[in-house]
Amino acid sequence: MMSLLSLAKGLPLFAACVLGSAKYPPIPVDLTTPVQQRLAINGPSSVSVAWNTYKVLTQPCVQYGTSPSSLSLQSCSTSSVTYPTSRTWANVVTLANLAPATTYYYKIVSTNSTVEHFFSPRVAGDKKPFNMSVVIDLGVYGANGYTIASNKAKRDTIPFIQPSLNHTTIGRLASTVDTYEFVVHPGDIGYADDWILKPANWFDGKDGYQAITETFFDQLAPIAGRKPYMTSPGNHEASCQEIPLTSGLCPAGQKNFTDFINRFGATMPTAFTSTSTNDTARVNANKAALLANPPFWFSFEYGMAHIVMIDTETDFADAPDQPGGSASLGAGPFGSYANEQLDFLAADLASVDRTITPWVIVAGHRPWYSTGDEQCEPCRLAFEPLLYKYGVDLAIFGHVHNSQRFAPTYNKVADPAGMNNPKAPMYIVAGGAGNIEGLSDAGTAQSYNRFVYADEFSYATVNFLDTQNLQVNFIRSDNGALLDSSTLFKKHDQRFVVQ
Repeated sequence: MMSLLSLAKGLPLFAACVLGSAKYPPIPVDLTTPVQQRLAINGPSSVSVAWNTYKVLTQPCVQYGTSPSSLSLQSCSTSSVTYPTSRTWANVVTLANLAPATTYYYKIVSTNSTVEHFFSPRVAGDKKPFNMSVVIDLGVYGANGYTIASNKAKRDTIPFIQPSLNHTTIGRLASTVDTYEFVVHPGDIGYADDWILKPANWFDGKDGYQAITETFFDQLAPIAGRKPYMTSPGNHEASCQEIPLTSGLCPAGQKNFTDFINRFGATMPTAFTSTSTNDTARVNANKAALLANPPFWFSFEYGMAHIVMIDTETDFADAPDQPGGSASLGAGPFGSYANEQLDFLAADLASVDRTITPWVIVAGHRPWYSTGDEQCEPCRLAFEPLLYKYGVDLAIFGHVHNSQRFAPTYNKVADPAGMNNPKAPMYIVAGGAGNIEGLSDAGTAQSYNRFVYADEFSYATVNFLDTQNLQVNFIRSDNGALLDSSTLFKKHDQRFVVQ
């Protein structure tokens, strides 16, 4: 998130001081040792298993089965990719034709790997309750993340300590890993582009981005290697530098979402084939699959939910990260034509059969409703009409480093129905997970704001209770305290919503 213009004046001197040895994670003796493991829901009955290695693999393979002592199945690929300046190769294997809602055990083929497990996707239409965790704007720096004494980030007092797995949000997710079925993380993943903010005895100007990237994803692996970790881009994925006037310090291989594409591009789905009996719905789902562009925009279905991940950074009018945008990051566009993402979103939302997946969720990075200054008006103009037209139930965003909940709202006006069968989407901001930039001020609450918390790190859970009731909880990361809980009621009495 955060504009770093306040640092610009001191950058020449600061950059000159950022010299020394970057403290990378150690390279294992066996270069096929899997690191940075991560799973994703790749299709209605498939899960992608991804990991990095310190050498290219000619044939990445995964053994798996429903018993830890009998991994009788094996799947392989030829997907092992890297980019300039990366020390590692990203490997991906897809495990297909999985039985739904079943615990599988898997082992990445290497002489130095262990057996892990995951829960396979619920089939679309499964009405059993389930939970998902929402974590946005997460980076790991120090024993408790970047602990701050107030709501404002104190970048001049960054602690001289190395990262630790004891980050409060990471620790909370790890300790409650059996209470949720997957994680949604729309943007700002690791904050490696803030390497220049680290002390000189930790990272240097040449290698800091890669060192932080490797460290963060190593620390995330105990969660992402067990739970599908569904991502879409944020501004901190765009380039290896977020700070103004430092673009000269960013090598070409670390610009334009390069690591994000290499890490997640082959793991995320496009759009699921419709299981509706309605011909128009099937046609729209097929159209959406053709227009999807993972890991930037795509959708998936899980039980009673249809979830769409969008790109708030590029590929719409006045998008902030693309050339000429307000963020001056010069990234993208990634679509084959100007409105591809919005055409995808329209087709995808039009395909949803509410008798199968009654709940429709859209997740992206930049919010257009927030109590702070970071309100993306170009995002609102591009996306809000489609969310309202097709009756999206919940919209999830981050970028602002705190937790916020808004009443169902459209065009900056609260829906008069409130939480009782509104037409407008309910909005949340879940950007308080913790990173080097610290927390954002609570800001000024608008008339349609219902909750804001900016004191300590926090995250959200979305609990699909049944076909008509959805619960959103905000959790304090360090002690698990429930900060806010709300329940949205929707009748879902229309098979296809157009309003």
